[in-house]
Amino acid sequence: MSDKNSVLENLSLMRVDLTRLADRMDRMSVEMRATRQHVAGLVALQDHDHVEITQIKLRLDRIERQLNLTD
Repeated sequence: MSDKNSVLENLSLMRVDLTRLADRMDRMSVEMRATRQHVAGLVALQDHDHVEITQIKLRLDRIERQLNLTD
């Protein structure tokens, strides 16, 4: 009977550990989702900045041509 109790105790401890692990995984999932959303926002901002810089370069090139400042 002692062996059976020992096995049941170990299984009970394993269940507690698995529950903790599942809770931790849930928290990590939420944190990862937030991180992915943040990175997506940064990428979108970078893309916007790239477009804006390209437009500024084109405008500057046009101004330089009008002023005959091109090489």
